[in-house]
Amino acid sequence: MPNVGKSTLFNAITKSKVEAANYPFATIDPNVGVVSVPDERLAKLAELEKSEKIVPTTIEFVDIAGLVSGAHKGEGLGNQFLSHIREVDAIMEVVRVFENDDIIHVSGKVDPVSDMETIAIELQLADLQTVDKRLESVAKQAKTGDREFIVKKQVLEKYKAALETGQMANTVVLTEEEKANSKDTQLLTNKPFLYIANSEFDMSHKTYTSYTTNRKDMIPVDAKLESELSELTDEERAEYLSELGLPESGLDKIIKEAYKTLGLITFITAGPKESKAWTCINGSKAPQAAGKIHTDFEKGFIRAEVIQWDKLLEANGYVGAKERGWLRVEGKEYIVQDGDVVHFRFNV
Repeated sequence: MPNVGKSTLFNAITKSKVEAANYPFATIDPNVGVVSVPDERLAKLAELEKSEKIVPTTIEFVDIAGLVSGAHKGEGLGNQFLSHIREVDAIMEVVRVFENDDIIHVSGKVDPVSDMETIAIELQLADLQTVDKRLESVAKQAKTGDREFIVKKQVLEKYKAALETGQMANTVVLTEEEKANSKDTQLLTNKPFLYIANSEFDMSHKTYTSYTTNRKDMIPVDAKLESELSELTDEERAEYLSELGLPESGLDKIIKEAYKTLGLITFITAGPKESKAWTCINGSKAPQAAGKIHTDFEKGFIRAEVIQWDKLLEANGYVGAKERGWLRVEGKEYIVQDGDVVHFRFNV
């Protein structure tokens, strides 16, 4: 929704300065920011290997304007904003929990449950329009007996049934054949969601103000507090968080959870030149992970030398790891794990 603290949170996450104004639709063109994914493992490995530099992996956040009731029909520039949402890989929905009479709420009152229902309905209705339009053409092609279009029609009918009963498209269970024939159906509610409760941190009780929603997986943050924290040095921020009794900032938690929500994991390459984090999809095999470094690594993959980051630290380096037999040799079928430190062998 508008005025829930999206741009304030975005500014804090990316340390950029986009407009955060007290009126609806202050954000029209989406703002984009690339941020480092916090990873304590890198610094420890860099110290062990005496690396010249540390290169974290990154994630891209896009600040998109708020949706209002009727967005699927174009209300509040809805069509334009919905098109921006279609381009992202996951949706982080910021829900307003904080009370502040100076910041207007488009519905006249702060009601997290109602706001979430409004957004869900708008996205579902927009998806229904997409499904209905696509069904018209696919149904005609299915009549020819073409198996591909018969399956596509089945998929669209499943989505339609779910959306009409108020369900998200990502709740629909598809067979492997249906999955293979549904990749060209891009639905908003088929994306993974991450929910953020923009609350208020109670300094005296060192906790976030209570709120009621129908979701248990919401991450509570205080965007105003996070904005202040983002202006501090690393040392000052750590000291302030300690005073507040928080193990990490809300932003660090958001970035990590966004990364998980996207189904990503991190593997690491560590040496004297650099300690670097690499991103791959959870479930990737060694050659595909190698391809993230360079396409030649995937094409000419021979094997991977692998050890979990904490075992490498415990062994005090590669020499100690080899002596203990902890440095494993893995082949093409090995599924890379989060936190693996990997050295790839390949033919050019």
